[in-house]
Amino acid sequence: MGNADGARTVVVTGASAGIGRATARLLGARGDRVALLARGERGLREVTAEIRAAGGVPLPIPVDVADYDAVRSVAARVAEEFGPIDVWINGAFATAFGPFTEIEPAEFHRVTATTYHGFVHGTRAALEQMRPRGRGAIVQIGSALAHRGVPLQSAYCGAKHAIQGFTESLRCELLHERSGVAVTMVHLPAVNTPQFEWALSRMPRRPQPIPPIYQPEVAARAVLHAADHPRRRGYWVGFSTVGTMLGNRVAGGLLDRYLARTAYRAQQDQAAEDPDRPANLWHPADAGGAADFGARGRFSARSRDRSPQLWLSQHHGILTAGLLGAAAGLAATARRLRPARKERS
Repeated sequence: MGNADGARTVVVTGASAGIGRATARLLGARGDRVALLARGERGLREVTAEIRAAGGVPLPIPVDVADYDAVRSVAARVAEEFGPIDVWINGAFATAFGPFTEIEPAEFHRVTATTYHGFVHGTRAALEQMRPRGRGAIVQIGSALAHRGVPLQSAYCGAKHAIQGFTESLRCELLHERSGVAVTMVHLPAVNTPQFEWALSRMPRRPQPIPPIYQPEVAARAVLHAADHPRRRGYWVGFSTVGTMLGNRVAGGLLDRYLARTAYRAQQDQAAEDPDRPANLWHPADAGGAADFGARGRFSARSRDRSPQLWLSQHHGILTAGLLGAAAGLAATARRLRPARKERS
């Protein structure tokens, strides 16, 4: 996959900040052609400069992924300027913190339109480009919250659950038609991104991620690996993601009670919320000359810059072979010892 010069054409939505920005930087460092989709024009200018300095070829395009016609037009423009799209990475999202009954229906709809329908729109635009050629990869940036909802994030959790179901359905359809297009998901833990500075919040104190927290570069490395190896159904990042997903399967009711007791406090820090701070639900937070938010949020001192579990997720074949080999070795040793024990008896 890629063009004659070895570089790939990659589209990243939500590229102006957070995980999308960290991912775009890695792609630029590899020399790829990177189409950068986001609403935040200040962030787009900054990440464009970063990719160019790293040796990549950027194409910044301001767009709202909730608008399908606009996304489809962007895909056509990327193909015209950069050539066939090799990888499409869906990462743009919006969220709102607070109890469900304090989030207005229009706000809930907006979160869903951006976070869920934005992924649907990006996926459809990518498939329109990829299916005729019979190749390409679509990477959905997912979350542990696609499998386990938490209080105070009902709109976001609902959208991530929807993305999971949508992607599973699509994967089956692509397999049915024996398509060469692959779709995969990367399920993430809490990540230190600027969303906690700009998300709409109806909580009394400032929102924060539930620890443990990982730097966005950890997530970006996982997304890049998924783009290179998209035939896997999905990747899990962080032991907390594994624990959340497995715990919900075996003890969902117990987890309900635990989160009801702890998650309100865990998602708020000690500082009071500023009612006048920017919220990016309806407009980008870096509009009107506002500061660039970058890839990282304010939790770097508490964030991890690596995930051993990510390595296990990426190399599960090697791990499985090792475990099977060890089991076979133990079985052979047991067989050798069995006659000796009989002779002694």
